[in-house]
Amino acid sequence: MASKEHEAQSGYLSEEQISSPAQYSVEDQETGNVKPLKRALEGRHMQMIAIGGAIGAGLFVGSGEALEEGGPASLVICYTIVGVLMLCTVLSLGELAIMYPVNGAYYEYTARFIDPSWGFAMGWTYTLSWMLTLPFEITAASLTIDYWNSSLSPAIWVSIFLVALIIIQVFGVRGYGEVEFVLAIIKIITCIGLIILGIIINCGGVPTSNVGYIGGKYWHNPGAFANGFKGFCAVFVNAVFAYSGTELVGLAAAEARNPRKSLPKAAKQVFWRITLFYVINLLVVGLNVPYNNPQLLGSGSTADAVGVDSKASPFVLAIQDAGIPVLPSIINSVVLISTLSVANSCTYASTRTLQALALSGRAPAFFVYVDKSGRPLWCVVLQVLIGFIAYIQLASSGITVFNWLLAIGSLAATLMYLSINVSHIRFRMAMKAQGRTMDEIPWKSPLGLFGSGLGTFLAALCLVAVFYSALYSPSHAPPTAYGFFETYLSAFIALFFFILWKVVQRQWWFGVKLREIDVDKGRRFAGMELLPPPEPEKELPVGKRIFHSLF
Repeated sequence: MASKEHEAQSGYLSEEQISSPAQYSVEDQETGNVKPLKRALEGRHMQMIAIGGAIGAGLFVGSGEALEEGGPASLVICYTIVGVLMLCTVLSLGELAIMYPVNGAYYEYTARFIDPSWGFAMGWTYTLSWMLTLPFEITAASLTIDYWNSSLSPAIWVSIFLVALIIIQVFGVRGYGEVEFVLAIIKIITCIGLIILGIIINCGGVPTSNVGYIGGKYWHNPGAFANGFKGFCAVFVNAVFAYSGTELVGLAAAEARNPRKSLPKAAKQVFWRITLFYVINLLVVGLNVPYNNPQLLGSGSTADAVGVDSKASPFVLAIQDAGIPVLPSIINSVVLISTLSVANSCTYASTRTLQALALSGRAPAFFVYVDKSGRPLWCVVLQVLIGFIAYIQLASSGITVFNWLLAIGSLAATLMYLSINVSHIRFRMAMKAQGRTMDEIPWKSPLGLFGSGLGTFLAALCLVAVFYSALYSPSHAPPTAYGFFETYLSAFIALFFFILWKVVQRQWWFGVKLREIDVDKGRRFAGMELLPPPEPEKELPVGKRIFHSLF
């Protein structure tokens, strides 16, 4: 009784009052009879999705190609710049996703705050990107087995991995969250271990090493940069693709139990985790492996063609040079885990975005269906069926087919980063134009409009760098139509979808007027601004605070 009187006097309502299903059932209002997705993701899942989605073969193997193309200094600079882009993007996305934890997240924000046709283009480009990435990742996972045993057909492993993914889908979003949680912990422990080991190798602390103390000698000979500006742009492209998946934490907000509590923590810690797990790792490995090491070029195998040849990993090369046995095999195991983690993310990202497209009338209506367990059933069925394309690797031209399938969505993530930051700017502008107070926003990005403005600039810069690199490679080969479209086809696919929806809807204007933007639809609680601010957490010992920051 006393607490209710206090709430009345303070002007705040309780969270139970505001979230009363009878009064504020957003899902029922917006979807009619459509069952909502199940909110089953805990804070620990959100934390690991935020960082685990970005750690993959791009770090452990793809960084070798980047090191060879641009040198160690380009590696650190480019990955830091793109890391800042990811920080700005995730913070902007966090503010929007906490305000509107709706299915489809960034696609919905793009359609609402920028332009419906651009939202349609982003939604379909992003969906296709993840859907077509699944068979590629399954193929990559099967090829990592060649490191240990090349006598077995890859089709055996493709079948095993497909069955495993189907089993995960049975458990719905909870299955995705738990698997990603476990795999992310393995990847994080590996990253920390590689940093420690790399420092020991650099200081000459490995008894079996014939190299001795390394220090910074490889930054002087052969040098810190390679292939000039072309090499720098090529590393930029590699960094953009390597970070893909970090944004999934925003998509997962629609199925989080308490996005207001879990999402800010995940968003604010992205930069420090990126700095630790990416930049420091790449700085250390760039000190230990010269960019002119011929093994960085790869073996020319099928595994090398799909980016999972552990023998070309700079981490493996540093370990081998130090004469340490067994560890290269462990790194290959982590590469395998990383590709399976991305495959797991593929099934989640594509199905949720497709279901959101159908929910808004921008995809076939039967994809709207969600079963009683909260799974978008027909979206999952389609994604699994597309996964069977992985068997095409058995054909002689299989890898070429995969390259073109990936080209369809290669820029989807970068275009989405641009759209997320522009959406945040437009959201803030719409709130101001409609005379709404910023106090209605449950959690605000610490960087505010400056962050989304910087994120917009960096995302546009990434698109320019990819465009330049598609024409002028570090190998100094002349530009070719094949090479250009293999890299930049995704932009033309997005443009096609944009024009298509303009024609279908006969919308010849661009952009939604600020005063016409609906800033209330999709809010989880209609009165969320009446909630008191979260209570400050109890001060923890330094050790526990460091642990929580990392994990």
